[in-house]
Amino acid sequence: MRRKTPYPYWFVAPAGVIFTVFFVVPTLTSFYFALTRWDLFDLTFIGFENFQQFFSEPFLVEGMLNTLLFAGITSSMKTVIGLLLAVLLTSGIWAQSFLRTVVFFPVLVSTIGVGLAFTELMHPTKGAINMALDVVGIAGPGWLTDPQLALLSVSLVDVWRGVGLATLIFIAGLASISPEYYEAARMDGATRLQQFWRVTVPLVRPATVTVVILSLIGGMRLFDLIWAMTRGGPGFSSDVLASIIYKQYQAGFFGLSTAGNVILFLLISLIILPLVWFFNRREVDL
Repeated sequence: MRRKTPYPYWFVAPAGVIFTVFFVVPTLTSFYFALTRWDLFDLTFIGFENFQQFFSEPFLVEGMLNTLLFAGITSSMKTVIGLLLAVLLTSGIWAQSFLRTVVFFPVLVSTIGVGLAFTELMHPTKGAINMALDVVGIAGPGWLTDPQLALLSVSLVDVWRGVGLATLIFIAGLASISPEYYEAARMDGATRLQQFWRVTVPLVRPATVTVVILSLIGGMRLFDLIWAMTRGGPGFSSDVLASIIYKQYQAGFFGLSTAGNVILFLLISLIILPLVWFFNRREVDL
């Protein structure tokens, strides 16, 4: 019989301590503070009043809906565009390595820098985008000043910034597919499109799951890009939960903002955990 040794547990212990101190303890503490009205000097237990107030304020509920909409748009677009770019950048085209670098470059740029740059580019009168549209006789919209376009405009910028990471994940997934599958498909007379739908899409599924999960989590908790471009405006049209939480902290409603953090945590958990279970179950079935 092999003698048990305590060394593996000691190797894991530092990471466990760090995880407990910086994640488990703050998470449990935030659940308690969400049930209180507190500031730096006083704390009063008020039960679920913060949550009741949160769901009774129309702009707070609108922010939650905007969060789901933003995450859905960005996640779906990153998945589709990332897969198509990955297929293109693994097809042996000219300057393939250079194009991979170009696609991935926005991921390396500061999010605040991207937000400030696109704020200028999307200016309704002086922005380069609308000026270019004016040249061809098209009146450019108010990308960030129109309440119906502000959230969509920020979503498109986030897709531009994050699609490079999705592409990289899909490239790794495509590299793991054996060429024999494509050879067998060609021998059966499959066209390029049929090879894509019947071979590439099913076999790249693990990468697709990774991109969808990461994009959804990132979309639901995004704050810096929205704050740099619109600060949740005009009005509350582009407010998401993260920006609302920050505004509540600024206004001194610490208990209400903590309740918002708890709601955001629960919202992400209620969406991501069933998705992970569903995708893992499908893998077992396959």
